[in-house]
Amino acid sequence: METPATISRHPIHPMLIVFPVGLWVFSLASDIIYRAGLGPAVWNDVAFYTMIGGIVGALLAAIPGLIDLLSLSGRPKTLGIWHMAINLLVVAIFVVDAWLRTVSPRADAAPFVLSMIGVGLVCVSGWLGAEIVHVYGVGIARLRGESFEDLETPRRVA
Repeated sequence: METPATISRHPIHPMLIVFPVGLWVFSLASDIIYRAGLGPAVWNDVAFYTMIGGIVGALLAAIPGLIDLLSLSGRPKTLGIWHMAINLLVVAIFVVDAWLRTVSPRADAAPFVLSMIGVGLVCVSGWLGAEIVHVYGVGIARLRGESFEDLETPRRVA
């Protein structure tokens, strides 16, 4: 099923989500480098700024994601709502995480723990997003003779 938020039949949401996911994972990696003593304090700053970039990227990716979600029905829509809810929670976690980094000392463990939770939830949300695409065929252009009218049934490849 093709989704409405596309550029030349290419879904926009999957193109944009790589930025927040990559930035948040790199932010966590930067935290690990700094906390393990493998690099100087600049790694703590890198963690902060990549986290901010991830927040901005996630909010931008949410726009075509919401447009696509509103076009769905049945099981894919239910999965999409869970995917969206988890992603909104993740953004909130990273916003709190970023705020804590501006008001607390570098040695505080809370922002690091929040980053681990946020990245863990991104993995869960990514799993749901992948199920929407790879099991139900959302965002996949129809092949000749193939119909995705019944999205309640997972897509089967012969």
